[in-house]
Amino acid sequence: NMKFMMNGAITLGTMDGANVEIHREVGDDNCVIFGLRAEEVMAYYHNGNYSSWSMYTGDPDIHRLMDDLVNLKLGGEHFGMLYDSFLDRNDEYFVLKDFKPYCAAQEEIDRRYKDQKGWRKSSAINIAHSGYFSTDRTIRQYADDIWHIKPVGLKK
Repeated sequence: NMKFMMNGAITLGTMDGANVEIHREVGDDNCVIFGLRAEEVMAYYHNGNYSSWSMYTGDPDIHRLMDDLVNLKLGGEHFGMLYDSFLDRNDEYFVLKDFKPYCAAQEEIDRRYKDQKGWRKSSAINIAHSGYFSTDRTIRQYADDIWHIKPVGLKK
């Protein structure tokens, strides 16, 4: 998403990885974040109270989508593996839990795109803030915070 950002894309993603930093840099007006937050995911892992089967049986849209995966209506035999991962292995990444929030986020992206002036402004803000993700800053931060090393000067 950092490379997309550098090219003016508006981030549509969950609040994890680089999206946390992208959101911090550009704010709610210039990206669309959806889905579970880290603490919610950890609570599900800790409590073990997530059931993808309940998502499947309790939501007609998810039920139809999953059935289409297994019936090959969405194309390709490999989608059956997704079905197995989501239902037989309890959707360990909570994809089904994030499905409805993703749909709402996609509608928000569509709404924003129709405002071309606002979209261009958000795009420019994303480009302007992408410098935070430069390699120089990242390596300096790793050197300071992780490796605890200092730069070495070169003799001329």
